[in-house]
Amino acid sequence: MFDKIVIANRGEIALRILRACRELGVKVVAVHSEADRDLKHVRLADESVCIGPAASADSYLNIPAIISAAEVTDAEAIHPGYGFLSENADFAEKVKQSGFVFIGPNADTIRMMGDKISAKNAMIAAGIPCVPGNNDPLSDDNKKNLKLAQKIGYPVIIKAAGGGGGRGMRTVHTEAALINAIAMTKAEAGSAFGNPTVYMEKFLEDPRHIEFQVMADAHGNAIHLGERDCSMQRRHQKVVEEAPAPGITEEQRRFIGERCAKACVDIGYLGAGTFEFLYERGEFYFIEMNTRVQVEHPVTEMVTGFDIVKEQLRIACGERLSLSQDQVKIQGHAIECRLNAEDPQSFMPCPGTIDQFHMPGGPGIRCETHIYNGYKVPPYYDSMIGKLIAHGETRKSAIARMNTALSEIIIDGIKTNIPLQQDIMNDSAFAAGGQNIHYLEKKLGIY
Repeated sequence: MFDKIVIANRGEIALRILRACRELGVKVVAVHSEADRDLKHVRLADESVCIGPAASADSYLNIPAIISAAEVTDAEAIHPGYGFLSENADFAEKVKQSGFVFIGPNADTIRMMGDKISAKNAMIAAGIPCVPGNNDPLSDDNKKNLKLAQKIGYPVIIKAAGGGGGRGMRTVHTEAALINAIAMTKAEAGSAFGNPTVYMEKFLEDPRHIEFQVMADAHGNAIHLGERDCSMQRRHQKVVEEAPAPGITEEQRRFIGERCAKACVDIGYLGAGTFEFLYERGEFYFIEMNTRVQVEHPVTEMVTGFDIVKEQLRIACGERLSLSQDQVKIQGHAIECRLNAEDPQSFMPCPGTIDQFHMPGGPGIRCETHIYNGYKVPPYYDSMIGKLIAHGETRKSAIARMNTALSEIIIDGIKTNIPLQQDIMNDSAFAAGGQNIHYLEKKLGIY
């Protein structure tokens, strides 16, 4: 096992990684911006290094500064968490070139799966079902693109090959809107991702968002840990996640999960990853792979009893997977509510000082957060300040426990989305399960 690692992230995921390191006896170096000196994991770390001003571009996205922090502290590896540089192939490459271990897949794999077209082609080769569409970049030939859309059938969706986070995509319902939509998406993709390449797929009108968690080692072993339902979304951003997905059968889980694990072996994947699918009318359609730990990984941990972050560390050290597929058992149901520092009506970020914080408790409750009394939520980063997870023997009991926990939690001094999460937990359609990705936006009147 490593003696010391750098956590190249902030907030709740940095604290989550620190705790896993503590259990494994690994020392932690916390890198932080000038605005994040008082983060909980920075206070708890064995060492800390300031890597720049508040702006992400000057700190958490500053590759030379992060690698320098690893050098001056004699660390052996760097854990990227999620977001920031976690899926940046150049970062993974430079970490390795500098003599450190990148806790995640290799740069070539990140690069391949980060390009939606090459990822889709890899999945087709592995026998994983994909959304109908073209498997090559769209050209500037308008007649060819119009003919392709006719063949696929409207509505279609134009997607950026290097996109993510819900950006770089446009839905087109008519032939008249197609050419302009392609041009606009190319321009947006070039500006946002430095890659103007786009492709076209069939737009599924009422899908659910279901993803499969995988783990793979360097010895040709790969497993899946079941699926999560992440269909409660607003503007392509997940709000509530749960495991297992309502209505998915053991047969379906095994069919898709085994193919995801096989794909990991085929592409030489290493570490934790997630295959994301749209699910409609009983069929799964691959959309992308996230080559990192997910925000919602705790729900999988709660139903499997498997520590994903500790396993990341073990795999990065060269160890074999600690579980075989037949040892993976799903027990009960888990739900996660993302806690954001934002106005629950307007969704505008609400940075400020936490005057009072009380963490909920009770059977099956897990709270992942870096906030504390007196902590100042900065305005420079994502508004998520924590995650509340509830586990129960059944989905109904998990919802009931989540409701209780949401009524107990106190976060005073700033506005949060807790009222929205309570509304979702008490929604009859959510209680029934199986709602599509548009349900929450329709409920909020923004779809």
